[in-house]
Amino acid sequence: MFDCAQAIAGESAGGNLALATAVAAREQHLTMPLLVVAVYPIAQASDLATPSYIDSAHAKPLNKPMMEWFAKHAFGKPQDKQDPRIDLVHANLVGLPPVTLINAQIDPLRSDADLLEQSLKKAGVEVTRKIYDGVTHEFFGMAAVVARAQEAQKFVGAQLRQALNAKGVDLAKKAGRQVKENRLQDKIEAFYRARVSEFRGHTSVAN
Repeated sequence: MFDCAQAIAGESAGGNLALATAVAAREQHLTMPLLVVAVYPIAQASDLATPSYIDSAHAKPLNKPMMEWFAKHAFGKPQDKQDPRIDLVHANLVGLPPVTLINAQIDPLRSDADLLEQSLKKAGVEVTRKIYDGVTHEFFGMAAVVARAQEAQKFVGAQLRQALNAKGVDLAKKAGRQVKENRLQDKIEAFYRARVSEFRGHTSVAN
């Protein structure tokens, strides 16, 4: 059985989950995704005074007061914010597959990706990042009415196709080799069945 070609993508909290899932797959020695796409991910919840939390403090639809509320109510105790599944900036990111980061300019989470990009690169992970000017958190799903969203979706689609097609070509080569090996095995088995049948025929005539 060949490994399947797969990627993980997520938006906002889902961007955090996508990266945390890749980390968990590495830890548990599971099949790794070929690419992780994180769209304006939450990468930490301890420092809400980063540059983007300041310049986008009153942005819509996501702003600093909302993130403060989430940080206050999402965790059972303050120490939970240091859980590496939340605090990706300080997690062990070594060995992760390539990561594509998408950010909006007007978003309190923009600086989270600044920090995350630095941590990924420090861990030796290949990072591709795009920041789209003039748009806010949640823009990515608005391709029907927002041109920047169309651009972002096309870019992510191209990244996914590149990663998955490369794996698909590799799988096809492996499958081709396997088919040839199976055909050769069939020919060998057919040859020996014929020889056995021939031998039995000669034995019957001799008797």
